[in-house]
Amino acid sequence: MRATRSCLRRCSPSWTFALQQACGYVALTSLLRLVQSDHSAVQRHRPTVVECLREPDVSLSRRALELSLALVNSSNVQAMTQELQGFLESCPPDLQADCASGILLAAERFAPTKRWHIDTTLRVLMTAGTHVRDDAVANLTQLIGGAQELHAYSVRRLYSALAEDISQQPLVQVATWCIGEYGDLLLEGSCEETEPLQVEEEEVLALLERVLQSHMSLPATRGYALTALVKLSTRLRGDNNRIRQVVSIYSSCLDVELQQRAVEYNTLFRKYDHMRAAILEKIPLVERGSSQVDEEAKESKETAQLSEAAPVPTEPEASKLLDLLDLLDGPSGDAQHPPPLDPTPGGALIHLLNLPCAPPPPAPIPHLRVFEREGLQLDLSFVRPPGTPTLLLITVTATNTSGGDVTHFICQAAVPKSFQLQLQAPSGDTVPAQGGLPMTQLLRILNPKKAPLRLKLRLTYNHFGQSVQEIFEVNNLPVETWQ
Repeated sequence: MRATRSCLRRCSPSWTFALQQACGYVALTSLLRLVQSDHSAVQRHRPTVVECLREPDVSLSRRALELSLALVNSSNVQAMTQELQGFLESCPPDLQADCASGILLAAERFAPTKRWHIDTTLRVLMTAGTHVRDDAVANLTQLIGGAQELHAYSVRRLYSALAEDISQQPLVQVATWCIGEYGDLLLEGSCEETEPLQVEEEEVLALLERVLQSHMSLPATRGYALTALVKLSTRLRGDNNRIRQVVSIYSSCLDVELQQRAVEYNTLFRKYDHMRAAILEKIPLVERGSSQVDEEAKESKETAQLSEAAPVPTEPEASKLLDLLDLLDGPSGDAQHPPPLDPTPGGALIHLLNLPCAPPPPAPIPHLRVFEREGLQLDLSFVRPPGTPTLLLITVTATNTSGGDVTHFICQAAVPKSFQLQLQAPSGDTVPAQGGLPMTQLLRILNPKKAPLRLKLRLTYNHFGQSVQEIFEVNNLPVETWQ
């Protein structure tokens, strides 16, 4: 032992430092193994472990980081997170991903309050946003969406952070999403939990345009910003011409996905402006792990049964129609599209040559008038393709003999769960007056069990300046439609 000590005295300072580093690494490794079995014993060495985070040796600071994250619990999460965030601001680049992910996981497990959780995540995104996990954006948007009391606070914090820095892409994505959802709260006076912030509508739009035009923005980030602009068209009180102009510009964007979004949003402004407020309403989000998740999944299956004429379907719009499905009972089943008609070439040839072996054509199914009000009439005609006996094609024909056009006409349908329904796009949304060209729409219904068909229809339209909504059930369908 004496010989060893005398040898250490004669060693150069560099050798002494190396030995100290090796001893420190071994000590941290031993503590990391011990923490699994005796967590409280290792907690006593927490200040020393935190000091090791600032060691110049990367291998030593990495081991100290692993041990520090293992020591986080509900009683010290705030103090440890503050130390780790300080380390994140100055740590080597190859440790930022591990440190950022560790802080986010610790906050998710031990956050004392939702506001602290949001603040901690925002600070990580502002410091090392490019190094966070892929699910960080989705997790934070879900956290903010589930904390209604913090919507105003969150949108103000994110707006201020976005105005200072648009380089951290995950932060920009969360900020643009939040501005699009809760932009109206950004303009409504002051928030008690934040510093006074006076924001004008033009400033918000200019900031989102800046994100769209920035060379640092990823295609996904531009998609968030474009969607936020469109949503603000229903949340801001000013003119929407500036928003429509920006959307029109990106209709010819080289990025295919962004171009598709812009084209769909343009269509929404031009053809379905009367539905824009409902389609772009705030997305209802629930907290992860809540009992509502199962009900949301159940509702999503029911929603698949309902098809509507609008070519831009959204979750909020579909959720309003669930009551239509609830009125019909039946065995559960996943909604699927009926198979496309596939007439065989042989059948077509027999029909063309009029050979004796050709089967006789089925007897026509009588038409049925199901609705009539103030000159508006709705008729159903039926066809059962011979090659697919379980498939029924229903053509809905709307005619108008009154003196005024029927506008914004939408026909929606629902069937029991044992059926499978698909609505094709209608020929238009206006039924001209005085017996003009009728409007038609095709319904494809698959009835694998050949059960008696019940059909529920909902009509919405404007006539003579009045908004009309009719919901009714059709129970007198001809037996030829299902037998």
